[in-house]
Amino acid sequence: MALRALLSPGVLVRTGHTVLTWGITLVLFLHDTELRQWEEQGELSLPLTFLLLVLGSLLLYLAVSLMDPGYVTAQPQSQEEPKEEQAAMVPQAIPLRRCRYCLVLQPLRARHCRDCRRCVRRYDHHCPWMENCVGERNHPLFVAYLALQLVVLLWGLYLAWSGLRFFQPWGLWLRSTGLLFTTFLLLSFFSLVVGLLLASHLYLVASNTTTWEFISSHRIAYLRQRASNPFDRGLTRNLAHFFCGWPSGPWETLWAEEEEEGSSQAV
Repeated sequence: MALRALLSPGVLVRTGHTVLTWGITLVLFLHDTELRQWEEQGELSLPLTFLLLVLGSLLLYLAVSLMDPGYVTAQPQSQEEPKEEQAAMVPQAIPLRRCRYCLVLQPLRARHCRDCRRCVRRYDHHCPWMENCVGERNHPLFVAYLALQLVVLLWGLYLAWSGLRFFQPWGLWLRSTGLLFTTFLLLSFFSLVVGLLLASHLYLVASNTTTWEFISSHRIAYLRQRASNPFDRGLTRNLAHFFCGWPSGPWETLWAEEEEEGSSQAV
């Protein structure tokens, strides 16, 4: 059992991320980059700042990948059916439903993740690089991780470029800087991927939607019959709710408020 736990996908993915992170950092320090030059000149503030940023990004990664993304807990037997006041807040067109896999009562915007085998509140997506879901609880930290990781990657990309010296013969150049050049290519690829991910998630956060809702809106009962996103409250309130949890309350309440506003405008 202990060996199986050590060889689980989550442990392997997180170990791979940690090894790759410190491996790339070591390459940047060992080659003739600006990091090495700062060390030789006794200017340690910038190398230490870079190391702290790398460590911070790694700690954020582990926090997001290990924390509860917002799993829906099983309701006690006496509360399996929704309360009258809770049911009154939810339009009859979208009644709360029971998950057919784990049999819990799903709140609005929750979805069952087959990889985690649990229902997740405000489900965004299952991240294979985290080996964890991104949901209501860890989504803000996930965005913060992407932002910090992008800063580290772009700085590392600049440092790798500063150590590349292009000269002939090519065989000698590959032997001396081939590892650093490979690191530069990896950092370029990771910077592009993380940059696109961060941009897309900031857009989704600004409009108060999720990756799952954005991609599968035509299959989701509470979205496919509407022309606009019922949870969008404007940029300021969307950001305040996402990062600070304000205004607080279940999504059913926000839905009911949107329904009331729409009815009053129609009148």
